[in-house]
Amino acid sequence: QVQLVESGGGLVQAGGSLRLSCAASGRTLSSYNIGWFRQAPGKEREFVAHISWSGGSTYGADSVKGRFTISRDNAKNTVYLQMNSLKPEDTAVYSCASWNSGNIYRSTSYDYWGQGTQVTVSS
Repeated sequence: QVQLVESGGGLVQAGGSLRLSCAASGRTLSSYNIGWFRQAPGKEREFVAHISWSGGSTYGADSVKGRFTISRDNAKNTVYLQMNSLKPEDTAVYSCASWNSGNIYRSTSYDYWGQGTQVTVSS
C-alpha cells in the first residue's frame, strides 16, 4: 500500500496562491493515478482534480478550472496542486488519494488517503 502525506496548506488572502504537495512513501507514486479532494466544514467531500499516472491526462472541477493546476514529478514521488486566484470559498481541508477504480469524480473510487492539509482563504 502507499502512504500519502499532504503539505503546503496555510492562510492566504483572497487572490493569493498556494502550492500543495502530495508525497508518497511505501511505494512509488508513478504507479498511481492521483486525485485531490476538499472538504469544507459542514459540507460533503468535493472533487478538485485528478491526474493520470504518467501526467498525460488531467481533469479538474468546473469550480477550479483556470485557477488550479494539477501536476506531478514522479522522480520526486510527488503530486502538486497549484492554486491561484484563491477565493474564500476555496477554504477547506485538501486531501490527496490514490485512484482504485471507477468514476474519478467520486471519492469512493479512491482507496488510500492522506491526512489532509488545511487551506484558509481570508476575504
